[in-house]
Amino acid sequence: MRIAIINGPNLNLLGKRETDIYGNMPFEKFLGQLKTKYPAITFSYYQSNVEGELVNEIQRVGFDYDGIIINPGGYTHTSVAIGDAIAAIKTPAVEVHISNVHAREDFRKLSHVSGKAAGSIFGLGLKGYELAVEYLLSLRS
Repeated sequence: MRIAIINGPNLNLLGKRETDIYGNMPFEKFLGQLKTKYPAITFSYYQSNVEGELVNEIQRVGFDYDGIIINPGGYTHTSVAIGDAIAAIKTPAVEVHISNVHAREDFRKLSHVSGKAAGSIFGLGLKGYELAVEYLLSLRS
């Protein structure tokens, strides 16, 4: 099974930025833990602060992978293009947000991705990525 994890803007700063919201673990360390817990899964990881690069990556993996876990970061609330890219592919995508975006500023309550994704996970920290893996595994059963 192949799962792509795609993270959007500022998620390269996990472990350094707003640790009260996002925690203090760098994503690469967490990814290592996921790979150890799920040795039968081949994970690819991509992060970009650039909207078009995220769209390109969604399209690249969106027809060949078994699942996508996407955290579009701030583009969640502004990018019709990322939502459209999710709608255009065949691979199921799960939207994950580390913080509970619905408990934050009002503008964060709009997602251009949620309606196109197989499901969305909000506010459970990095555990949300693991839950998304479990969901994608359940689709194989």
